[in-house]
Amino acid sequence: MNLIDAKNVAQKRKKRKRVGRGCGSGHGKTSCKGSKGAKSRSGNETGLLFEGGQMPLFRRIPKRGFYNPFKKKYTIMNVKDFENFDSGTRVDLQKLKDCRLIKNTKYDLKVLGEGSLTKPLTVVAHKFSKTAITKIKEAGGETKEIS
Repeated sequence: MNLIDAKNVAQKRKKRKRVGRGCGSGHGKTSCKGSKGAKSRSGNETGLLFEGGQMPLFRRIPKRGFYNPFKKKYTIMNVKDFENFDSGTRVDLQKLKDCRLIKNTKYDLKVLGEGSLTKPLTVVAHKFSKTAITKIKEAGGETKEIS
C-alpha cells in the first residue's frame, strides 16, 4: 500500500467555535454574548427558579400551616393484629419487630381498638386508646404503659 492509495474517509469534521480571538474570527469583541446585561458578564449563573427579576412563583403563592419538628411519631397497631400471638404472650415493640409486624423500633407504639381479641395477652406500649384497653381487659389480658 502506498500513500497515494490511502483514501480520505468522509467524516464530518467541524471546527470548534473559538470566541474572543479578534474581529476577523467573526466571534470577537463580545464573544457571541451580545452587549450588556448579566448574561454577558463572567460568572453569571442564574438559578433554576430565577424569573428575570420578577417575584418568583414560590414567593408569590401564599403559605399556610406549620411543620412541628418536635412532633411525636407513633407506630400504630390495632387489637386485631395481636390475635396471631399465643395466649399469655408479652407483646412489646421488640416482639412485634421479631414477628415482622413492624419494620423498626424507632417510634413509640400506640395501640388502637379496631377488631377483637380472644386471647389473654400482656401488651406493653407507650399509648393505648380507651377501646383498646377495654378489649384487652375483656379478653383477660393486661396493659402496661411505658412512659
